[in-house]
Amino acid sequence: MSTTTPSTMRTKVLLVDDHDLIRKGLRHAFERDRQFEVVGEAATAAEAVRQAGALQPDVVIMDLRLPDGSGLEATRALRKSSATMGIVVLTMYAGDDQLFGALEAGASAFVPKTAPADEVVAAARHAASAPSAFTAADLAEAMKRRLAPTGPQLSPREGQVLRLLADGMSVAGIAKQLFVSESTAKTHISKLYEKLGAANRAQALMTALRLGLLEAPDAPKF
Repeated sequence: MSTTTPSTMRTKVLLVDDHDLIRKGLRHAFERDRQFEVVGEAATAAEAVRQAGALQPDVVIMDLRLPDGSGLEATRALRKSSATMGIVVLTMYAGDDQLFGALEAGASAFVPKTAPADEVVAAARHAASAPSAFTAADLAEAMKRRLAPTGPQLSPREGQVLRLLADGMSVAGIAKQLFVSESTAKTHISKLYEKLGAANRAQALMTALRLGLLEAPDAPKF
């Protein structure tokens, strides 16, 4: 009695990469797993879209950089044609822009080429079972980086100094308000100016307003 999984029950995979050695390595990784069957290979975006239409794979492993265009464009085309096809984006350039580009294009998973082959296979398994649920190893950290403020980060004390400057207080007044020496107050102001790239109070306040670190004065009410 054969223990081989019938071909009709296997997850069909299409490999897309312009490097023959990478495709061979991926084929070997998938052929070691009885769940998968590699049904085709493509080296260009156009060939990927054509073969995906002809072979109807369950999962496409898509390189980002292809000779005739972006793998993201091919991913968009494949996603437009099928909501159930799993698409794993595989790239050497695994930065946040590429990760979010893959997410927005409709990919199911994002894996750097530096990852072990087993991770690619695991991503394909996820893509086959949940094509619309995007996964990536660095997704949570990438989201934190995207949502983090990009402007200068002021300490609580520098925030106090900024508000007092906005109120028109002098160095002596700020020192008195904060219960510090004038020398310490000047140091805080100097550090604040440096973070804001300002040379004086007016520049500091204008920059702070532009960055949202200060609220604009209320308009007069009539």
